[in-house]
Amino acid sequence: MSSFASSRRASSCPRPSRRGLLTAGLAGLGGVGLADLLRADATPAAAHRAVIHVHLDGGPPQMDTIDMKPDGPAEVRGEFSAIATAVPGIHVCELLPGLARLADRFAFLRAVVGSAGQHDAYQCQSGYDPEHLKSQGGWPAIGSVLSKLHGRPGDTAPPFVDCQQGRGMVRNSARPGFLGAAHGPFRPDIGGLFARPLEPGMVGELAARGGDFATSLSLSPSLTVDRLGSRRQLLASLDGWKQRLESTDSLQAGDRFHDQAIGILTSGRVAAALDLASESPAVLARYRMTTPELPPFETADGPRAVLKFLLARRMVEAGVRCVSISLSDFDTHAGNYPRLRQVLPILDAGLSGLVLDLEERGMLDDVIVVVWGEFGRTPKINKDGGRDHWPAVSPALLVGGGIRGGRVLGETDRWGGAPLGGAVTFKDVTATIWHCLGIDPQATTLTDVTGRPHPLVDRGRILSELL
Repeated sequence: MSSFASSRRASSCPRPSRRGLLTAGLAGLGGVGLADLLRADATPAAAHRAVIHVHLDGGPPQMDTIDMKPDGPAEVRGEFSAIATAVPGIHVCELLPGLARLADRFAFLRAVVGSAGQHDAYQCQSGYDPEHLKSQGGWPAIGSVLSKLHGRPGDTAPPFVDCQQGRGMVRNSARPGFLGAAHGPFRPDIGGLFARPLEPGMVGELAARGGDFATSLSLSPSLTVDRLGSRRQLLASLDGWKQRLESTDSLQAGDRFHDQAIGILTSGRVAAALDLASESPAVLARYRMTTPELPPFETADGPRAVLKFLLARRMVEAGVRCVSISLSDFDTHAGNYPRLRQVLPILDAGLSGLVLDLEERGMLDDVIVVVWGEFGRTPKINKDGGRDHWPAVSPALLVGGGIRGGRVLGETDRWGGAPLGGAVTFKDVTATIWHCLGIDPQATTLTDVTGRPHPLVDRGRILSELL
């Protein structure tokens, strides 16, 4: 039985009431674990499929990760060696031994093309170029579409949670586009869990977005369920006043967020999912680096970022349909090799831990994980020992959700700079994600602000060779 169902089975032990849990205060949580909170809600949960986006913030170098060029020119093949994997003929970087052991679960995409060259995660989140329907707010992120298709005001977990840091978060990559703010992501502030210092320019960008850019997902100690009910009645009494106002997107979003926030806060699922300390030592040990920790670069994630992958799993288990996390900093204009020696082991430990964890819980077939960045990196090392932006081709990984592992799709030249065959686009990958979520990307449509319907993916194809 899938853990989505098994985690909700009735227990013979006395169950804490939702009101009791709230009275104790969700901000501290103490010894109350996610399983306790899930059992406290008597509403049965149906098994559902979910997607986890792992954004490699800055753009990962294809020839230093999953498209090694051991026979290429010295300035391309670089300092790292290629190692064999569990699948004959597939090799990856020596800094990815966990991925090598689990290669039979993964699909390796070595020639993703069509990058718009934008330094954010928007194209990974949506599949579309940022210019598409820009006058209407742009195409919505996958999580926002899931919110539109399946979200309900009474949900006890938001359909879409964005836990990106760095560029992806600051530049609002996971945006709802023309669907409007009502279908935007919940953004818990995870800065206290994972430090990711911002570049000076991004500090100003983030400040310009205002203090409410992140969403608090815990109750104030003084805010009880009764007071939430009273606030709802107060808002209901203002309906006549609201009807006299011209309908606006922000007002509609406020109504929807209020209803949804009540469900989310009173269930406590997402707040509990953020409490990583409530996990068992055995599970925490799975998300652990086995290589020596190196001092992080200024804008890079530290070793603790391995636990972002655990956070994503806990969010999905709490009922979230789409979770986005990020790992920084792959923007290696200088010091490419020392930076990758620090960040690739974090990716390897987190990703391999996540796959084994999902597999053990019976969730891997119901959760598709996509790992990619906004573009690749230049084949040749520059004068500062770095690799610059390279939108011509980039790497990606798919695992879970029905993806057939142990396969490579795409090939690049001996420089790792141009596709030779098997190229796929961002829309192809997005169409495949929709298929794995059980949604037809061509038959399912969204209506833009002019009333015109659009398929979820207009020109992408489902990668049937990976299914």
